[in-house]
Amino acid sequence: MTSPKNEDELPIFIKWHDFLTWLFLTTEKFPKKARFTLSERLNNLGLDMIEDLVEAKYSKDKWKLLQRANLRLEKIRVLLRIAFEQKFLAMAGYKHAMYLLNEIGSMIGGWMRQQAKTR
Repeated sequence: MTSPKNEDELPIFIKWHDFLTWLFLTTEKFPKKARFTLSERLNNLGLDMIEDLVEAKYSKDKWKLLQRANLRLEKIRVLLRIAFEQKFLAMAGYKHAMYLLNEIGSMIGGWMRQQAKTR
């Protein structure tokens, strides 16, 4: 599922929206024992990430915000690996998530390289 396209929207926002949609649908299926811990933490990190990206879009000092977003991305990777290891997430879902997160990580990395040139 793709989000409605806005011509002013950066591709990373569209990708992250798609990932969040997948994440919310996936974590609501986690067992009850994980819903108020792992699910909530993943969802909160996902929402924090979109806030970082929005702030970076409009900030003059994008570098620090992009570093923070990159760190959150890594935390999400680790938590999804734990969810997979605990069998809350199937192999196909884990692979899908890692593929999306790698794409988004590359986009953040490109944005960071662009900012490094202007520093």
